Amino acid sequence: MNILVFGAGVLGSVYAARLHEAGHDVRILARGRRLAEIRQHGIVLDELRSGQHLEASVPAVESLDPDDAYDLVLVIVRKSQLAGVLPALAQNRNTPSVAFLMNNAAGPDEIVDALGRERVLLGFPGAGGIRDGHVIRYAAAGRRSRQHETTLGELDGQTTPRLRGIVAALARAGIPVTVASDIDAWLKTHVALVSPVAQALFRTGSDNYALARDRRILRLMVRAIREGFQVIRALDLAVTPGALKMLRWVPMPIVVRVLGRVLNTEFAEIALAGHARAARDELRLLADEFRALIRQTSVATPAIDELCGNDSEQEA
Repeated sequence: MNILVFGAGVLGSVYAARLHEAGHDVRILARGRRLAEIRQHGIVLDELRSGQHLEASVPAVESLDPDDAYDLVLVIVRKSQLAGVLPALAQNRNTPSVAFLMNNAAGPDEIVDALGRERVLLGFPGAGGIRDGHVIRYAAAGRRSRQHETTLGELDGQTTPRLRGIVAALARAGIPVTVASDIDAWLKTHVALVSPVAQALFRTGSDNYALARDRRILRLMVRAIREGFQVIRALDLAVTPGALKMLRWVPMPIVVRVLGRVLNTEFAEIALAGHARAARDELRLLADEFRALIRQTSVATPAIDELCGNDSEQEA
């Protein structure tokens, strides 16, 4: 498959390198210092869980031109960067499928208005990581962790031939994929989950180990997540994936203990705290997008209001 990865950050680099190594014809769109790094060193990955080291000589390009033709463009940028990339994607009409792997609580309208509904797929990447110089240190979703796999879906929920083709291309690269029948609900649920986690991290200086020890902030975070799921249901959407529904009825002490263990790990340091430190602008935007959803309902959200009421982070 002929693929352009639009975005050379941590996750764009991971997907481009792994797809390239699997034999796909891949380009990565990069600019500035990152473009120079890729052209000098290639894409260099260190995976946390497996210890796998990968150096991939992925060709880097500086732009997507109107006459360029790809089978697929994977857009892997922060939601706060979306408005800046849509014009180039809209001007290119030779690529039939554009998959946006990013946070999104606002829905697909902005993307559809720019590109047309028939070209658009939505999803979310199944990895997290940080930069260490020109090296990407990341943690990929395990094959047994379906909740954290790459997630993709058509806007109408159908499993189309092109969706099956994209899933096969990612599977060939060893990237497990879950297909969502309601990708908009999945993405809104994801923001309902990760926005309180990010705000809780900001309360502890983006230190996941400190947050793991702070039972008061953890309880506030869990209450905020539960409120967010109430908002999702009030919008007549399903909390997706369904396994997250257990957060409604599992006793608070158990949830706090489990989340504390998850946060007290190197995975959380790289995938959660690292992202919170690097993507504060995106996380603020996502909190604003979710507040807009709250205003469409009558759900009371005191925990969300308390967490988001002071998002100024105390820097070390």
